[in-house]
Amino acid sequence: MNYNVLAYIIYLVVMIFIIVYVGRLFYRNGRVFILALFKGHELQTDQLNQILLLAYYLFNIGYAFMKLRYWEKVADVEMLISSLGSNIGLLTLILAITHYFNMALVYYLSKKQTSLFTK
Repeated sequence: MNYNVLAYIIYLVVMIFIIVYVGRLFYRNGRVFILALFKGHELQTDQLNQILLLAYYLFNIGYAFMKLRYWEKVADVEMLISSLGSNIGLLTLILAITHYFNMALVYYLSKKQTSLFTK
């Protein structure tokens, strides 16, 4: 049996589910922060939020598919589980780091914006 094909299928199903779920969660809950940056301009907020969601999907799903190119040969079930765990864990870690970077950027922009108006 070719375990690589099974690993690819499991990996892609799990990662696309995680990416879409987290993306929708960020899209829904992040609107408040973007709305605060745009001082209540809902049209600009919604447009930027949609662009950010699209960029998030393209970047992360693209990376998930690119990861398949460098996947090691899976010989048995033990290696299948190990390989899936490390590859899913790596992409989840990248998602978390990207999220924290974006939140730090929003925090920095909000502080910079308030300091401009207090001078």
